[in-house]
Amino acid sequence: MTDIPPQADGLRRVVLGVQYDGACWQGWQTQPHRQTVQDQLEAALLRFSTQPIATTCAGRTDSGVHALEQVVHFDTAIARDSFSWVRGTNAFLPPTIAVRWACELPYVDDAAIANASAGAGIGEVAALHGAEREGAAQLAQFGFHARFSAIARTYHYVLYNHAVRSPLLAGKAGWTFRPLDADRMHRAAQHLIGEHDFTSFRAVECQAKSPVRKMESIAVRRHGDMIVFTLKANAFLHHMVRNIVGSLIVVGSGKQGPEWIGQVLALRDRSRAAPTFMPDGLYLARVDYPDAWALPQENRSWPWL
Repeated sequence: MTDIPPQADGLRRVVLGVQYDGACWQGWQTQPHRQTVQDQLEAALLRFSTQPIATTCAGRTDSGVHALEQVVHFDTAIARDSFSWVRGTNAFLPPTIAVRWACELPYVDDAAIANASAGAGIGEVAALHGAEREGAAQLAQFGFHARFSAIARTYHYVLYNHAVRSPLLAGKAGWTFRPLDADRMHRAAQHLIGEHDFTSFRAVECQAKSPVRKMESIAVRRHGDMIVFTLKANAFLHHMVRNIVGSLIVVGSGKQGPEWIGQVLALRDRSRAAPTFMPDGLYLARVDYPDAWALPQENRSWPWL
């Protein structure tokens, strides 16, 4: 495997758990207009540290999408205790974004991690075909990386199912007025478990090299007028969760049977699935890493999750 260069003098890798309400932001990734979560976080880090800091996240979220726990890393020569990064950065963040936890890990050159990933054959293509857990474990010896060290991602989609929309949930939950059968949707979702080509649920503009993903679990549960879809996979394609939710709603409304989801999956044709559902209720809930990193991730979630 590729050797990693010696650690740069004085540099350390800081890892953050970041929570945000994405309704008022144009996604995670930095943009010229600066109205993104990454732009706001880096501006706050600059004000706290008085030095420019570039961040890397576990997975970019789209405009309007939220995060219960996005994982971010950056490198710095500044020495602070972990909670100082939390309180100091939060002092300069808007109310809709907060750092929930921080920890320090050994510095490693990101380019070296990427080269090691490619050299070990555990880059994106291998990861998409089920090798990501083994790959992350091998890469652990090279150092932590918010994206490359991840072994699974979990998303929640929160749907308000009521005849009348609620203004209190605007931007926080999806909405459909048609009565839905959550048990029927749960049965349909089980057709997606396992390693599959998810082209039918992939955005046309998706740039991933392979449409293959390994879906570990999907649960659909009703809590009064709220329905929560929970999906866990090694990785997700662009709009994949929202496209799946839209198709499950078709089943839940009775327009199609549960077996239809499996048929759409097998067709590998985006035009055969339902339209992309609204982003309002989508939450990046958790990113899993090998236990060896011992990240102080939060196990708590909102009562209806």
